Amino acid sequence: MNQNSGFLVQYCIKMISENFPEAGSDYLGGTSNGWEYKTTFLGSTLEQSLLMVKSFLTEEGYAHLPLPANAKELRAFKKLARPQQLAMFREVGYFHNPIKILFHPNEKMSKMLTLCIYNEKEDNHLMKYYSLV
Repeated sequence: MNQNSGFLVQYCIKMISENFPEAGSDYLGGTSNGWEYKTTFLGSTLEQSLLMVKSFLTEEGYAHLPLPANAKELRAFKKLARPQQLAMFREVGYFHNPIKILFHPNEKMSKMLTLCIYNEKEDNHLMKYYSLV
């Protein structure tokens, strides 16, 4: 086993999908409360921010999730004039359990995306995902 092998084994074990960050911990620039991990991505374009989100999700064990193909497709999920009775979420963005990719509420920060990952092993996971508890 060479010097890098130990790092790779340790890195692989810490994927969020397998080993969700504990409450109060900081992991790769994001924060966790034990059931939700939240981090932000800001590229020079929305497309670059989305590519960063996709790369992060792949590295953390979520490559299987369907994601918007590009920024144009992601923007289709940004509906500013949503009737309240049709809105499942308070936030604006793309949702596919266990993740949310949220647009920044300030239009001046339109290139920033917030990624939320929910701990599927947590009790009441779906209730927390849908902000019902």
